[in-house]
Amino acid sequence: MKTYPIEIGGVRRDLPVVQVGPGVAVALLNLLGDTELVEAVAAELAKRLPSEVETLVTPEVKAVPLAHALSRITKKPYVVARKTEKPYMINPVSRTVISITTGKPQLLVLDGADVALIKGKKVAVVDDVVSTGSTLKGLRELIEDVGGQMVAVMAVFTEGSPREDVIALGHLPLFEPE
Repeated sequence: MKTYPIEIGGVRRDLPVVQVGPGVAVALLNLLGDTELVEAVAAELAKRLPSEVETLVTPEVKAVPLAHALSRITKKPYVVARKTEKPYMINPVSRTVISITTGKPQLLVLDGADVALIKGKKVAVVDDVVSTGSTLKGLRELIEDVGGQMVAVMAVFTEGSPREDVIALGHLPLFEPE
């Protein structure tokens, strides 16, 4: 299997290159279960977190451990935008986005119980990889719909076209499938 090497905060990984669509493959970053990498990434992103940020918001699933670790370091609360609406949610707010990783429409849902952590606050979105920006657009709409202001986007990597609007630790190229 083809891999792509990365190193963050002295932690090295070889990311598998996987096909995610016709003619497109990506170096797959999976933070789930990789405590050493999550802690290294969170420490590096904490150094770059704008001082004005009051709350962190992350999309479910792979960036959740990163948001948790960053919250622990910075003492900022974090909110998870879920991918499904749950029966226990109070007045949920949602948006549909298309992710490059799945290629399918995905729902982003904020539990109304979390709105107080966002309303009137300056928010940083925390994600593992930002490529097309469709998830960011949906998150921005959700944050603004509940009265928050998205002031920063933080990610481990950008992917595809370079993005000046994202505070990232590096950039991943796109690959042609083998």
